Amino acid sequence: MVMMMMLALVLASFYPAPERTITGVITDVSTGSPLPGVAVTLKGTLVGVTSDSVGAYRIAVPNEGGKLVFRYVGYATREVTIGTKDRIDVAMIAEIAQLQELAPALQGRVAGIMIRGTNSQSRFARGYDMERRQSWNTEEYDGITENIFHSALRKPLSTFSIDVDAASYSNIRRFINNGQRPPRDAVRIEEMINYFNYDYPEPSGEHPFTIITEISRAPWNEAHKLVHIGLQGKHIPTENLPPSNLVFLLDVSGSMDEPNKLPLLKASFRLLTEQLREQDRVAIVVYAGAAGMVLDSTPGSEKRAILDALERLEAGGSTAGGAGLRLAYQIAKENFKEGGNNRIILATDGDFNVGESSNAAMERLVESKRHEGIYLSVLGFGMGNYKDSKMETLADKGNGNYAYIDNIQEARKVLVSEFGGTLFTIARDVKLQVEFNPAKVKAYRLIGYENRLLRDEDFNDDKKDAGDLGSGHTVTALYEIIPVGSDSKFSPVDDLKYQKSVVNPEAAHSHELMTIKFRYKDPSGGPSRLIVHALRDDDVPLGRTSDNFRWSAAVASFGMLLRESEFIGDFAYDDVLALAEGAQGADEKRYRAGFIDMVRSFGLMAKR
Repeated sequence: MVMMMMLALVLASFYPAPERTITGVITDVSTGSPLPGVAVTLKGTLVGVTSDSVGAYRIAVPNEGGKLVFRYVGYATREVTIGTKDRIDVAMIAEIAQLQELAPALQGRVAGIMIRGTNSQSRFARGYDMERRQSWNTEEYDGITENIFHSALRKPLSTFSIDVDAASYSNIRRFINNGQRPPRDAVRIEEMINYFNYDYPEPSGEHPFTIITEISRAPWNEAHKLVHIGLQGKHIPTENLPPSNLVFLLDVSGSMDEPNKLPLLKASFRLLTEQLREQDRVAIVVYAGAAGMVLDSTPGSEKRAILDALERLEAGGSTAGGAGLRLAYQIAKENFKEGGNNRIILATDGDFNVGESSNAAMERLVESKRHEGIYLSVLGFGMGNYKDSKMETLADKGNGNYAYIDNIQEARKVLVSEFGGTLFTIARDVKLQVEFNPAKVKAYRLIGYENRLLRDEDFNDDKKDAGDLGSGHTVTALYEIIPVGSDSKFSPVDDLKYQKSVVNPEAAHSHELMTIKFRYKDPSGGPSRLIVHALRDDDVPLGRTSDNFRWSAAVASFGMLLRESEFIGDFAYDDVLALAEGAQGADEKRYRAGFIDMVRSFGLMAKR
């Protein structure tokens, strides 16, 4: 018997224990969105996998069970007992939901900024602020007057600056997720369209971007045409990007003492810190009642020091935004990298209320530093007293990006997935000017870009600032066109008394609807370069257009519905939904699926 037991033990050592496979999907508990890249491990072992692009995972475990551990940056770690089930779906909680419950344990100051407070002080301030903000909504948005139709005969040129910002989309998503209709002026249609990446070909010639055009009928008006213009920036591998000299300028004032503000800010900058390379450097400046530096310029390889500095921050005090900006620019200049990416990343709810706070003063400061090669990007957080207008202005004048972070997934999109495009410029001052053929086009209107319009004379003026294009970025613009011969009406302009507009006879024989001109500058400087691209109307039916075309049209039409546009006609939320569902494409990261869900839920809410 003893011999038989020993033989059984020897044989067991040659054959692995029986296994079974556990599968499941990992999602965000608040949004239901899938979480890709979650680390799934069998507790106490080296066995592990990561979830795929749709949050799915598959792991082999022993028959006797055990525990699975789910870890994801920005989320609370979860442990789940395996039990007898072969499928385990897990909903993870964003870490900020737990951070808001952590009471500060110490009291102290760093460079004049409160970074700790007593438990009772913190709870009292948070309770008072929350009660006050529920009673008062002081969010600010610049007014937008929707672009109208212009006569191609009287006004044949349309000129504007590109816009790669996407803050408006995540901001309106925040409203809709809270069961609210977004303010009309919060809806910037071009930012909604440009929130999404498009399947444009990579540039292969001398220019750092590819130009794509497409035309079909406008889904909301069959008598009109819709022109789709796309730019695809060249992707530069992270290892080939120039070194960065970054200054994190973080708002730690009392208005940031809410779960979706400072805790989310800290979680977001932890994600960014993980992307830094050894050649990159980071300093951290904070501001509340005064401005102070909490971390000297530190190599990106010393991530622990950067993360520790972030963790020590706590909100309290008023908002000396002007002083914070000045100190951040001083630090950026002291550590300036020639040929590198010198940039301040401002994270705030935009509530500048002490010191130099007027938009004009801020603009002058930011513009002067832009000419010295130090750019400014802005990340917005929170609600209730959110100052969108001020942050958009600062980012525009600072040659930087502007994003609104409403959850940790958005932070991952902006600071991880789109890291290169967010921080590294491949083309500066990119402008478009379109000349319409009045023999083919009766009238036109640019959809969105109301805050980016330029004078026609600005196109050839290299001193005129315009938008910048980042590594791998896509930019999309849409024009709605009334063809010659259409019965569609638009506001007429009286005939001129002293001159007549004459159409070139050759225009009637041309197949070209319009000529698109692009100007851009190399990031290293020098005069602008010109690209010219003519567009013909090939009369392609809407159903045969690309997913890119139909998707951008769906997003634009949803934006027009939110803005209650006079041009949307009878097009309804169900029409938007049908158009978007037919153009979703591969959608590996499910950003488009999120839009479809948002349209569906808001459409139901609007019908009530």
